[in-house]
Amino acid sequence: MPTLSEIKAAKALVDTVFPGTPQYAWPLLKQRHGFEIVVKHENHTPIGAFKLRGGIVYLDRLKRERPHVKGVVSATRGNHGQSIAMAASGVGLPSVIVVPLGNAVEKNAAMKALGAELIETGRDFDGARAAAQQIARERSYEMVPSFHRDLVCGVATYALELFTAWPNLARVYVGIGLGSGICGLIAARDALGLKTEIIGVVSEVADSYARSVEAKQVVPVEDAPSFADGIAVRMPDAGALAIILEGAARIVRVSEDAIAEAIRSYYLDTHNLAEGAGAAPLAAAAAEAELNRDASVGVVLGGGNIDMPVFRKVLAGETPRIG
Repeated sequence: MPTLSEIKAAKALVDTVFPGTPQYAWPLLKQRHGFEIVVKHENHTPIGAFKLRGGIVYLDRLKRERPHVKGVVSATRGNHGQSIAMAASGVGLPSVIVVPLGNAVEKNAAMKALGAELIETGRDFDGARAAAQQIARERSYEMVPSFHRDLVCGVATYALELFTAWPNLARVYVGIGLGSGICGLIAARDALGLKTEIIGVVSEVADSYARSVEAKQVVPVEDAPSFADGIAVRMPDAGALAIILEGAARIVRVSEDAIAEAIRSYYLDTHNLAEGAGAAPLAAAAAEAELNRDASVGVVLGGGNIDMPVFRKVLAGETPRIG
């Protein structure tokens, strides 16, 4: 786990690219849900998601310690790919980003605009990851994983900002994709010596991490048909799972309907866009309203990169369905 000095150094590096994101306690969210909710606005980074922090730290070390690397390749549903594309461009390296077939048009366009060579293949993230590993071998590029200590160290900088501004939060809810977001929170909390509970959030139709925590070992699922693509993971990362088992209080499953309602709540109460994975923590906090009644809790709005057709359905009161 990254130390406090490492997280502070990462924060100084991230600050050279963009300033810290805000954390606000929104009155209308409190009025709607009955308790104080502090939103960490990672939708306000230059790529609209928290992932950029990890990409900056990973590519900085790569450039300094492995200057022989000719380029990087990674797999993504969108936000991690934008992170790697932007960070790679920043250090002068080419990047190849592999996404599943039918991936979000807007996210694909953003990755291309950030300098990535985009390849669509595979039925889901895990299929895209296998293709990315093959490309890395063929081109002698470095395969950038979606979970790595440098990524966690970079991502922990958002948690450092949150806990510095709000050190007395009772608990913080955070979505789990492959795990860098929740592990960054755990790392920062532990480094600061705080007692805040960390609550991981998954969709009930993409609950591989919840099953894995319950079994205390990696439990993959056959499918993860959630419209919250950032948390639609079939195969958990063993390293992330070990940290979650040690440092998270629990994992909460939320319905697709609850995620859609949380997106609407964010738009109505804060005028912020939240993608499904970014809204899931608010859905979980709302589901535990009785527990949170007299507390101040944090929710990580991890990303705002929601596609127009999906957002249109959600605003119309619908819940997008996959498959």
